Amino acid sequence: MKPKQPDNAPDLFRSQLSQILNMDHKLVRLADRINWDNLALKIDVVYHNRSGQPPLPTRLLVGLHYLKALFNESDENVVERWVENPYWQYFCGFEYLQHELPLHPTSLVKWRQRVGDGLESLLAETIELARSSKAMSARSLDHVNVDTTVQEKSIAFPTDARLYQSMRIVLVRLAKKRGIVLRQNYVRVGKRAYARQNRYAHARQMKRARRECRKLKTFLGRVVRDILRKCPAPDDALALELAKAQRLLAQQRHDKHKLYSIHAPEVECIAKGKVHKRYEFGNKVSFVTTSKDNWIVGV
Repeated sequence: MKPKQPDNAPDLFRSQLSQILNMDHKLVRLADRINWDNLALKIDVVYHNRSGQPPLPTRLLVGLHYLKALFNESDENVVERWVENPYWQYFCGFEYLQHELPLHPTSLVKWRQRVGDGLESLLAETIELARSSKAMSARSLDHVNVDTTVQEKSIAFPTDARLYQSMRIVLVRLAKKRGIVLRQNYVRVGKRAYARQNRYAHARQMKRARRECRKLKTFLGRVVRDILRKCPAPDDALALELAKAQRLLAQQRHDKHKLYSIHAPEVECIAKGKVHKRYEFGNKVSFVTTSKDNWIVGV
């Protein structure tokens, strides 16, 4: 089902925001210049036409992401401030003042994951608006700067013991949901081995710590083999996690493209050469900016 539109039905007992706000405000003028219909055509293709709960308005979600980038807010803060700021509500397409949160902050994360590459249309619309309003001249694109940086991921420090323990917990949970009866799930002994490994490593008793780490790796390998024996044709979700587990079991210390996070397998270990922080775990991000006036024209 396609996204629903904001509830702007005429109300005789309420004043419209256009009658209250200063129409010369920068957000009001910006909202009137953005081609919202063009953005909706590019983004709404990710939705199907079948029945179900209608998604949130595309203009609301796009507007919140513009406001988030413009005022450097988090997902939680931008939703909370949206209720307090009528200019933000007008920017997102509402005609009447709203007194409740428009959505849960996690909806922004799910929307970004669903839209995927469609988010590039937000940057394209920004560049087109800058060119049409003559804020960016055509000569600005003659010379551009390309730079890369690291976008860090919010993950725990990837030790082997933590990865083995987390991967086994995920596989046991998925097997339980699918009714796969494991010979042993190693919940109790795995938790104890992981705690011992942490204590031994903290006390610099590395030989004992490595022994407990080998136990955790053995537990994970047994769970993987048990699931493959009892479910030779797993579904896509289970097959993906089994592939991660096999990749984790096979990787060695000096291998490239190692698995550093269970929930974010795209994370890489990047060395930036800094003394205070030699390695960062995340992804490389490249930016293309104009040399003259520093417009971002590509990410």
